Formats: sequence, structure tokens, C-alpha cells
Amino acid sequence: MMEKLARAAWLLLALIHVMPATVLFAPDLSMRLYGVDPIGPAGILIIHRGALFLAITAASFWAIIDPSARRVCSMVVGISIIGFLGVYARASLPDGPARTIAMVDAVALLPLIFVSYRAWVRPGLTAP
Repeated sequence: MMEKLARAAWLLLALIHVMPATVLFAPDLSMRLYGVDPIGPAGILIIHRGALFLAITAASFWAIIDPSARRVCSMVVGISIIGFLGVYARASLPDGPARTIAMVDAVALLPLIFVSYRAWVRPGLTAP
């Protein structure tokens, strides 16, 4: 039962990161999602951000199928989520697309805490 919950939590974390990853393949989404023109220095960074989110999505899917990878995957996903929330807070909680991202990341903290606990504190609980 707990393993099914862990896999579901990893799936949720993967799905949360799919949309920002799509910017890599559809750069025009950068305008809709972030209000950033895909042409120019900021657009290049946002598109590259899509590549990084593709890596986070892949790590989350990897964790679903390979419990031995969950420690490193929890670090990768955690750095992304907690890192953004820290940057957002340091920027005085601005409105706009950043607030939406922060709200999604705040929700993502719950499955992240669960999978991290299972990976680091109770790693023996990974059997199906």
C-alpha cells in the first residue's frame, strides 16, 4: 500500500513538472506561461529552464520504476521546488506567473516530503 502511495506521489511530482518542460519543445508557451518572449536573452533562459524541467520530470519517472534511485531523485526534485520557493520569497512574493509557480510548488512540497521521508528515513519500505 505504501509503495503504491510512493509511486503515486512520484507520478504527481512528474506531472507537476511536465508543463514547464514543454517549453523546451514549444518555445511560444514561454509567453503564455511566463509572459516572456521566447526570442531574446530571457526567452533563451526560459527555454533552457524547460530542458531542466524535462530532467526533473525524467528523474521523477525514474523514481517510480527504480526505488534505488529515489534518494538522488528526491534531491533533484527537492532542489528545484525548495530552491524556487526560496528565490520567490527572497523576491518579496511577487504577483503574476511567479505566484502561480510558487503555489504549485507549495502543493508539491507534500508529495516531496513523503517521498523524501521514504527514501532517506525509511528506505527499507520500498518493497512492493
